[in-house]
Amino acid sequence: MRPEVRVRFAPSPTGPLHIGGLRTALYNYLFAKQNGGAFVLRIEDTDRSRFVSGAEAYIQNALTWCGLEPDESPDKDGGVGPYRQSERGAVYRKHIHALIEKGWAYYAFDSAESLDKHRKDHESKGKTFVYNWHNRLKLQNSLSLSADEVEKRRNEGATYVVRFKMFDPEDESDDYVVNDEIRGKIKTDLRLLDDKILFKSDGMPTYHFANVVDDHLMRISHVIRGEEWLPSLPLHCRLYDAFGWEPPVFAHLPLILKPSGKGKLSKRDGEKLGFPVFPIEWKETGTSGYREQGYLPEAVINFLAFLGWNPGTEEEFFALSDLVNSFDLGRVHKAGARFDPEKNMWFNQQHIQKMPLARWTKHCEEVLIERGVSYDKKNLIIAAESIQNRVVLTRDIWEEIKVFFKAPLQYEEKSVKKVWKDHTPLVLESVCVAFGGSWEDDTDSIKSMLMEVAKQHALGLGGVMAPLRICLVGSLKGPDLMVLAKQLGGEEVIKRIRAALVSLQE
Repeated sequence: MRPEVRVRFAPSPTGPLHIGGLRTALYNYLFAKQNGGAFVLRIEDTDRSRFVSGAEAYIQNALTWCGLEPDESPDKDGGVGPYRQSERGAVYRKHIHALIEKGWAYYAFDSAESLDKHRKDHESKGKTFVYNWHNRLKLQNSLSLSADEVEKRRNEGATYVVRFKMFDPEDESDDYVVNDEIRGKIKTDLRLLDDKILFKSDGMPTYHFANVVDDHLMRISHVIRGEEWLPSLPLHCRLYDAFGWEPPVFAHLPLILKPSGKGKLSKRDGEKLGFPVFPIEWKETGTSGYREQGYLPEAVINFLAFLGWNPGTEEEFFALSDLVNSFDLGRVHKAGARFDPEKNMWFNQQHIQKMPLARWTKHCEEVLIERGVSYDKKNLIIAAESIQNRVVLTRDIWEEIKVFFKAPLQYEEKSVKKVWKDHTPLVLESVCVAFGGSWEDDTDSIKSMLMEVAKQHALGLGGVMAPLRICLVGSLKGPDLMVLAKQLGGEEVIKRIRAALVSLQE
């Protein structure tokens, strides 16, 4: 066994990072940090036809925003690079030649037209064409052709690919057993598998070949990846056999499912139901991510950790450091995990509520600065504290905190109809008189003062507070009314009441 834990996250730069990929990165990060190992970022960009400019930078920026900084990456050499597959051509050529010399791989010269003809012929007979052990000697490859013919074709520049000899019935059993840490032992009938292409006609390795070579040379001890790669596990293990290398430990994570629980979560699901599926904005299409929609990175990470894993306790609130201590690969589920947008927002609200006041105030301050609002630092702290338990997403900060700095410009019609009575203007005039006189600047005194006004008009306290809230806030929602009135001061309270009376009596 390898003494050092080394894991890798190996995305392809074909677009923005989906949260399914982000969860894979998270589980790799947690496992590495828990075991004092290394978290490696490798860019698998051998498929140049699908390469998207800016995608690699996006991936790295997304991981940084989430706090999942790699120990090794294209920008942080750990001695086993390059970390972009497009820069490792010489490495792959060396190893493909080694497989050919060992007899595990072979040149295949079959044209696309001839293979298509074989497929159609099989379909006409109700069969499926599979390029493998039972027909490879009948096709155009270095196993069926003479060595001279193979050399001649290569010298003449004939188009070819390199295929892997997946199964040889003369010296191997057809039953092949591989192990997955999450799913246990998996038995495969090698006779049913095709001879996969390892090198394409453009001279670039396929994912399967480059993946195995890189994992070995980068000393990857555990491969933690999505369930979609599970069908490729026998091929990858066979490649390790062919090279004579010790394979890593494999663990295939469950799918993240749609909110309905049926099918894999997609970008379209997010667009349709109104929740993000990318960590940060993908500027090429203007698609916003969790960051732009007001989620905290620690809340996103906390939520994603529970999509496929649980700590075995009732505890749900975890900081990243807590997750590192608690994560257990053995507690990852086999079944798919349903994405719950409401739970996603709940996690965000929990992290906001538990955030240290100084840090939360900084978030609020940034909003005021962005909007060009002047403020007193002491008042800002009080305002920030009063709204902290009300905010779900940070994009909602302005709507909650603006009442401390801006008078309402309009009054919610539904709220006005609910509480505004014929006697309300007289009640509010009494409130103005109270605030215009001598009063103590604390919330208990303000409450006592409003209770006295209510008593004067034979009302309950709510009969005064509700219309006053409309005057100060514009609706029946908002922060603690006593705190707000104290921060505004008597002059501003009276000013807002007068403005409301004028507006609502027109």
